Amino acid sequence: MPEFAEHPDVRTAVRYHQAVSRFAPDEELAAFFHPDAVHTQLPNALFPDGTVRRLPDLIAASRQGRSLLADQHFDVINAVASGTQVALEVTWSGTLAVPVGDLAAGQVLRAHIATFLEFRDGKITAQRNYDCYERLRPTTD
Repeated sequence: MPEFAEHPDVRTAVRYHQAVSRFAPDEELAAFFHPDAVHTQLPNALFPDGTVRRLPDLIAASRQGRSLLADQHFDVINAVASGTQVALEVTWSGTLAVPVGDLAAGQVLRAHIATFLEFRDGKITAQRNYDCYERLRPTTD
């Protein structure tokens, strides 16, 4: 684990991203969250209207991701903690398992992410993601 992970909530945030990277089972992902957790994804190239999800919808979205991606990887570049809040700078890459719109199976997507997490009793109560996707280039036949 990176040396910036001295704060217990930073350690949890990094472990959570590692679990998402390896497509952890629903129960394992749910264990990172407080039952009242809210995940907000601000508008981006894949979700132009953004999303707001409670825990059941967050787990369902993770399940959907498992069906769309052959693999994915999060690299936590930096972390800052203050009290019960953690900010992470993350890069993400994911390889499509199936075609999505104009994007072909096997295509690698990349994003630069800022995520802000709030914790209570060691559990994530809120997550806000600012996902900046690199240009999505449809494959040409």
